[in-house]
Amino acid sequence: MTANATPAGSAPPVATPPASDLRRITYISAAASLGGFLFGYDSAVINGAVTGIQHRFDVSAGQTGTIVASALLGSAFGAAIAGRLADRVGRLRVMHLAAALFAISALGSSMPFSAWDLGAWRVVGGMAIGLASLIGPSYIAEVAPADHRGRLASFQQAAIVLGITASQLVNWAIAQGADGKSENPLGPLHAWQWMLMAAVVPALAYWFLTLRIPESPHFLVATGRLVQARAALRDLRGTQDGTDDRIAEIQHALRTGHKPRVRDLLDGRFGLLPIVWAGIGLAVFQQLVGINVIFYYSSLLWQSVGIDQSSSLLISLSTSIINIVGTVVAMLLIDRVGRKPLALTGSLGMAVSLAFAAWAFSYRTGSGSSLSIPDAQGTVALIAAHAFVFFFAVSWGVVLWVMVGEMFPLRIRAAAMSVATAANWIANWAVTESFPRMSDWSLSSTYGLYACFALLSFVFVAGLVRETNGRKLEEMG
Repeated sequence: MTANATPAGSAPPVATPPASDLRRITYISAAASLGGFLFGYDSAVINGAVTGIQHRFDVSAGQTGTIVASALLGSAFGAAIAGRLADRVGRLRVMHLAAALFAISALGSSMPFSAWDLGAWRVVGGMAIGLASLIGPSYIAEVAPADHRGRLASFQQAAIVLGITASQLVNWAIAQGADGKSENPLGPLHAWQWMLMAAVVPALAYWFLTLRIPESPHFLVATGRLVQARAALRDLRGTQDGTDDRIAEIQHALRTGHKPRVRDLLDGRFGLLPIVWAGIGLAVFQQLVGINVIFYYSSLLWQSVGIDQSSSLLISLSTSIINIVGTVVAMLLIDRVGRKPLALTGSLGMAVSLAFAAWAFSYRTGSGSSLSIPDAQGTVALIAAHAFVFFFAVSWGVVLWVMVGEMFPLRIRAAAMSVATAANWIANWAVTESFPRMSDWSLSSTYGLYACFALLSFVFVAGLVRETNGRKLEEMG
């Protein structure tokens, strides 16, 4: 993931509550989605702090990439254990664990002794991201009424892009208090330390709000706590009526449900089933276009072409706002236009935008603190970067997670989604780890490579991906 939200597997439908109680369920879903806000915030906050980190610890470009990418290793681990942990201890306890890890990571990474223990604290934050990426959508799918599930589930993606934007706004505001530079002191700490520490505030809010929402009835029934399940259903529905019927539905689903395994994904000819390869391809291409370079490194990126740090942080904020706009447009269009047309349009738009950025960056001259780019090419680079973010947000940012939630047959959906998610995290890590070295080698060639991947993603979707819009989940095969 942009910073990525992972959809949950199907849960038995929840009956529609009375209109007077819909606000309660909306509040509950919003509280659960605060994990998505922290997902976006913690993923992107490093963007503002990275220059200060380089000055404090005198790290190379390669070491910078390792520090930034270390969170993704924790994310992969957190996502891998989230499902089983939620089934063992409950959805709410996983949310509380994620909130605690977010807070611990924020405090630890803001006061590191060395670059390497900073990386370790980033791994802890990454584990929280991995937990939050799965538990929020899973919980919402289990508590939301069927006819409002899609809208409520979209809270997670909206929260992620809001978290990204909030982190860039906080970074810019803190830098302004330190004369525009993250390496400058601000009170007892440096500005970059305050940037990383600020995540404690939403982490505490997440912990507090999730103390006030009910446990998933699905989990309570699965663990035999029927009295608590009835109480949770009353809290969700605002009435005692129908709770026994709902419990019976969940019990039936638990008895008859098939838990897919990795072996179900295997195919004698291709190693994995073709539909699984299609999902992996979508997940990998979403990252290979370099979107998270914008969210993790844009401050460094603009400084590398001669723009001062304060202005770089402001540009990072503006691209985050574009990300929100594009996400809203995607949510409005995805059911009307379809998934595949949006993905194809996004691929072409990203390819063109990245090609223009590569051309503009080829005019970079100078070295060290004397880097610059001509005004005309600088303007093109700025427009191209914003256009790239918009085309991503309006297409692949949302389309990927909608499609991987729909494209797989029911019998393999959960396992196939896990494999696709793992592929997405690995590709994210590879791009994040490699960018600082590649940009030092040739920033223009790096963006040219991302443009090629965007073009290849068009070919991949056009030739190998089937439209899922308007088709029942039971029809997928």
